Amino acid sequence: MQKLCAFAFGLTLVVVVLGAWTRLTDAGLGCPDWPGCYGFHYVPATAGEHALAAERFPDAPLEVTKARNEMIHRYAAGTLGVTILLMALCSLKPAHRRYRLPAFLLLALVMGQAILGMLTVTLNLMPFVVMGHLLGGFTILSLLFWLWCRGRAYSGTRPDGRGLSVLFRLALVALVLQIALGGWTAANYAAMACTELPVCQGDWASQWQWSAFHPHGMPAENYQYGVLSQAERATIHAAHRLWAVVTAVLLLTLAWRLGRRPGLRGWGLAMGVMVLLQLALGVANVVLYLPLWVAVAHNGGAAVLLLILTGTGERLGRHREAIWHGVWHYPRLEHESGGTISR
Repeated sequence: MQKLCAFAFGLTLVVVVLGAWTRLTDAGLGCPDWPGCYGFHYVPATAGEHALAAERFPDAPLEVTKARNEMIHRYAAGTLGVTILLMALCSLKPAHRRYRLPAFLLLALVMGQAILGMLTVTLNLMPFVVMGHLLGGFTILSLLFWLWCRGRAYSGTRPDGRGLSVLFRLALVALVLQIALGGWTAANYAAMACTELPVCQGDWASQWQWSAFHPHGMPAENYQYGVLSQAERATIHAAHRLWAVVTAVLLLTLAWRLGRRPGLRGWGLAMGVMVLLQLALGVANVVLYLPLWVAVAHNGGAAVLLLILTGTGERLGRHREAIWHGVWHYPRLEHESGGTISR
């Protein structure tokens, strides 16, 4: 189960990065149908298949590169679904019953992701569906990493997590909201709505549009390339920047606190370095006008930050369990007669 969990985690990370690649190459509608592609189970390759695809979907001309990107993402996501199904079936064995609840939760999540993937295509990239699909992928990724961490034998310095729980929860909530804002920015094609630093196109505050976050404020038949006004896109972009500052302050504060605790210093160092790298990638996206590799790395960086917080939370959870069961703060002592007693 641990090997299966590790494989599923690695595959999920690949699927998340492929999802970002698909979105950033405008390949979300590379195949106008689901789960196939122009009525095929693969990307149409021959001249006859191209003609048949044009006949079936005359309003959606075939672009082979975009269709290929989309189908690679679907194949990887389908393989992940099968892997998580195997985890759920294996968890039915008595020896693996501790994996049962998270494995079936993961199965429910991946089924929900499949539905969102279908709706992404059938609803023509509706932003709330696209953002939900992104958050679902990040949820599966973090849950698999947490499950893998839980299955590992504990070793090393005993962590001292006293006084960190409130700050950790604030940082986690802030990061999740920032990831959601990043997904909303990408889904509405607002990444280049602001091309200046540190401000956003002059007096952006006076042009703030709350309608940019309204779930029913943008009805359209097709949401590809966005349907919001420039002011609304600038609002989304500015919100993502402003909340990034709040998130960075909380994460760097947590990283500093972790760095002063034995057993948690490695997580604190990784968190601090990753926050600074993620900020640099965000600035590079604006300065370099959203190069593909930087944008994909920025998406991957958000996933890595969430994983670092997940690993930190698992360690803090072990600390609380140890206090509750009296393992670390009340160590067993050898009795003079050779037996053991508990202090």
